[in-house]
Amino acid sequence: MTRRSVIAGTGSALPARRVSNAELAETVDTSDEWIVERTGIRFRHIAGPEETTGTLATDAAKAALASAGIAAADIDLIVLATATPDQTFPATATRVQAALGINDCVAFDVAAVCSGFLYALQVADSMIANGAANRALVIGAETFSRILDWEDRATCVLFGDGAGAIVLEAREGEAGILAAKLHADGRHNELLYVDGGPSTTGTVGKLRMRGREVFRHAVTNLSDVMRESLALAGLGPEDVDWVVPHQANARILDATARKLSLPAERVIVTVDQHANTSAASVPLALDVAVRDGRIRRGDLLVLEAMGGGFTWGAAIVRY
Repeated sequence: MTRRSVIAGTGSALPARRVSNAELAETVDTSDEWIVERTGIRFRHIAGPEETTGTLATDAAKAALASAGIAAADIDLIVLATATPDQTFPATATRVQAALGINDCVAFDVAAVCSGFLYALQVADSMIANGAANRALVIGAETFSRILDWEDRATCVLFGDGAGAIVLEAREGEAGILAAKLHADGRHNELLYVDGGPSTTGTVGKLRMRGREVFRHAVTNLSDVMRESLALAGLGPEDVDWVVPHQANARILDATARKLSLPAERVIVTVDQHANTSAASVPLALDVAVRDGRIRRGDLLVLEAMGGGFTWGAAIVRY
């Protein structure tokens, strides 16, 4: 039998503060109608002073462990995807490790922005496949509110904070991660980036984006990489039960589904409630759909995302 990485449990966490478009419009030159028409976003969660990427990641990890029925001590790998770590170093994954009471396991961060969870997933899957790990926490967690320019209405309305996590477990059988494909093209740095960093400005910086160009690349890249991943698994769009996409913009979700001739009702959408939570958005949406009963054991899932860099990727999972 083939040794595969099976999703044994899912979890998520959101900051306590939930901000509507109307509340945002009190301090930003925007409106509920403007935001909904262009993005589909209605709410986002914003981290408070005591909430960090690490605390959200820890809460999501605890929920995933409870869902899987697995003790924290049984985890031997933590891969945390984030563009907004608690500190420049050490890795936020080690803070999660300590908070969970795990005395020793491999723990590190992956930085691929909105595609980070897909990158982290393939890293963990590879380590499980080669026997380097048996049970892994794969987490996407962000506090993008810390790097937004709140005077730039074209970007600040798009993002929110949150975390999502899964427990991967080595099992033999037909379920698990069947195929994945990742890409990167660094020529597009100026379309989506943060204008700061330790080795350049010595500051955290703020997010900058040219939305129209990003939209065009996203629709093409995401539809192509989903086709690539399905082909690697020997499957086609007609085999897909659910697409769990990066929650960037409702129009991107619609356009990508149309390119693959997938009905909209087979796409998990949470962007209206959470906005774009970057690396957290795919596992967060997955957890929502698992817990509300839409995604069931045996379903074929396509997870996909694209982020700054550009980076993008997709994974085919038999849940």
